[in-house]
Amino acid sequence: MGRLQHLIDGVLDATIAPGYSRLGYEIRSRSDEWEPLAPNCMEGRVVVITGATSGLGLATARRLRSLGAALVLVGRDRDRTEKVARELVDGHRSNARVDVVVADMAEPSQVRDACLELASLSRIDVLVHNAGSLSKQRIVNSAGLESTLAAQVVGPFIMTDALLDVVERSHGRVITVSSGGMYAATLADMSASSPEPLAVNGYDGTKQYATAKRMQVTLNEMWAQRRPDVHFASMHPGWADTPGVRTSLPGFARWTGPFLRDAEQGADTIVWLSATDTSNLGTSGGFWSDRTRRPIHRLGSTRRSDRPDRRRALWEWCAREATTAH
Repeated sequence: MGRLQHLIDGVLDATIAPGYSRLGYEIRSRSDEWEPLAPNCMEGRVVVITGATSGLGLATARRLRSLGAALVLVGRDRDRTEKVARELVDGHRSNARVDVVVADMAEPSQVRDACLELASLSRIDVLVHNAGSLSKQRIVNSAGLESTLAAQVVGPFIMTDALLDVVERSHGRVITVSSGGMYAATLADMSASSPEPLAVNGYDGTKQYATAKRMQVTLNEMWAQRRPDVHFASMHPGWADTPGVRTSLPGFARWTGPFLRDAEQGADTIVWLSATDTSNLGTSGGFWSDRTRRPIHRLGSTRRSDRPDRRRALWEWCAREATTAH
């Protein structure tokens, strides 16, 4: 990145609203250094995407399909997921397959069953963890675990662990779709006898979502340390106009509507992380936005919370939930 472009990017990122908006994307994407992806650059590659029936996941699936990728869509609603798969097949000339695996990422038993199907694939070049939503009300899964953590932390942990050998054989990548909202969240202490994110009283859906996204970014770094032969990346899409945002944050969507990115702009970095040459990615475990690696902390409070003991406790909690939840 040139000096002037680097300066502009830094100002946009530091001021948050301009950088996360449509304006930030449009300015950055006009840079001479914004890499055009070659047609059919994903030909012969297999991409597994969770939550691909709407919003960022659907935009990612469409773009990767147009680049020649074979897709496996993981969704909790069979009819809806199969409808999207048919649309993706009919909408492109590529002969690459589009398959469907049904699983609710908030239900560990369903995730495990899905992984049995996915592990039979000859290759997985990219695994995209995109499924998740922001719920205003506290909801629990069949095992009694709060659904935001179940779907966005435990479910992806189970799937990553189960599929890493296949991804590694393909010299592949694991991409986690986080949120800029995680910048406001500390890393929770999951070693406590009653961890705050599991509390029944005083539930705040927006805070819980940010907490889960902070956990995702932390786990992304930890996976990168533990499995160096797979490239891990997390990212945030900026402020994008998706069905999830309109449903979960209607006031935010209404007031910021003219400035929101469309789903394709929000999904661009997911697609780029999936398709770009490995030499452009640098070391594994990075956090990205608009094709640029970003810091994972902006506040002293979140940086202070990111301690080795809390990281260890988070990993142990995920591993325990992954093996004991039914």
